[in-house]
Amino acid sequence: MTQELRRSLGVFDAVVIGLGSMIGAGVFVALGPAAGAAGSGLLLGLALAGAVAYCNAMASARLAARYPASGGTYVYGRERLGPFWGYLAGWAFVVGKTASCAAMALAVGSYVWPEHAHAVAVAAVVALTALNYGGVQKSALLTRVIVAVVLAVLVAVVVTSLGSGAADAGRLGLADDVSAGGVLQAAGLLFFAFAGYARIATLGEEVKDPARTIPRAVPLALGIALVVYAAVAVSVLSVLGAAELAGSVAPLADAARAAGADWLVPVVRVGAAAAALGSLLALVLGVSRTTLAMARDGHLPRTLAAVHPRFQVPHHAELAVGLVVAVVAATADVRGAIGFSSFGVLVYYAVANASAWTLGSGRVLAVAGLAGCLALAFALPLSSVLAGTAVLAAGAVMYAVRRG
Repeated sequence: MTQELRRSLGVFDAVVIGLGSMIGAGVFVALGPAAGAAGSGLLLGLALAGAVAYCNAMASARLAARYPASGGTYVYGRERLGPFWGYLAGWAFVVGKTASCAAMALAVGSYVWPEHAHAVAVAAVVALTALNYGGVQKSALLTRVIVAVVLAVLVAVVVTSLGSGAADAGRLGLADDVSAGGVLQAAGLLFFAFAGYARIATLGEEVKDPARTIPRAVPLALGIALVVYAAVAVSVLSVLGAAELAGSVAPLADAARAAGADWLVPVVRVGAAAAALGSLLALVLGVSRTTLAMARDGHLPRTLAAVHPRFQVPHHAELAVGLVVAVVAATADVRGAIGFSSFGVLVYYAVANASAWTLGSGRVLAVAGLAGCLALAFALPLSSVLAGTAVLAAGAVMYAVRRG
């Protein structure tokens, strides 16, 4: 008999968990590479990423209301398209997001204690795994604190930048060298930051009244995140300009310096560390729940489907994910995994949109979302596309061997 998880998350907690994943380290690191791709077309890339994310969010919300179980698109693909497509989506998510977990853990280490980033990363993974083991409500409570801290820091950066003498609205205009390919690539990189709303759907088995809660929480979280990202992008562009932003590895800190607010730089570092920690927390939650769903169907060892009798969490899956992420964070530097993770997540959402198309209603959004995901996926840097394709092929071979 399948053990189910406890439904304890309301609309507010679901929105906060989505925000904790979206308003995470992406806002501190993704703007630079995106500006490098699109130049002054950065805001167009942001708008395109937000539009594709909206289509995906609507597809995910409709599917999650019908299939309120852990696993997200793995479950939707399995139920609407067949076992292979569900498996492929789950495989892309688990592998890609495990790399993202390690990258976020290393980001925490880099901000907190750069000289010992790997050790701090492992400590962060161990601490969050222990927290998650105690129940999803404890994770939701910590996420509330993290989101509040990060939003406060981002508001300070926006107000300081726009209110400084260094701000120049002329820097927001489009230059002649803006290309459609550059805008597409920027949108693909920025999509990494928006993908967190999936965490709400992935936790569907732990949401109260999911048929009402999830369709309300997903677009609300996405809308708030889009407004925050737009405000941050406008303020940073107005101070640094596209060229300087493209060469920055810490754009929010550089914007604070350019605005003459050196006092804000250490505050930004605290906000970035908190954001990375929040992203890591949400990622571990999402990967462990997808692992749980895949283990229930025998695609992963069935022991990973165990649910703790007291805390009602997938404790074996959480421990396994925590162990793998800790090992990777201790031994490798995967902070360059944004493009690879974006490719896997875009494939994941392509399956979600294809699944939503079979529901009969909302097909225009589903087709737009599917086309947008594929366009952004293959507009990513070639190395990301090749690495992502190789991982998907390896997963398909494993599926064929297991079925054979």
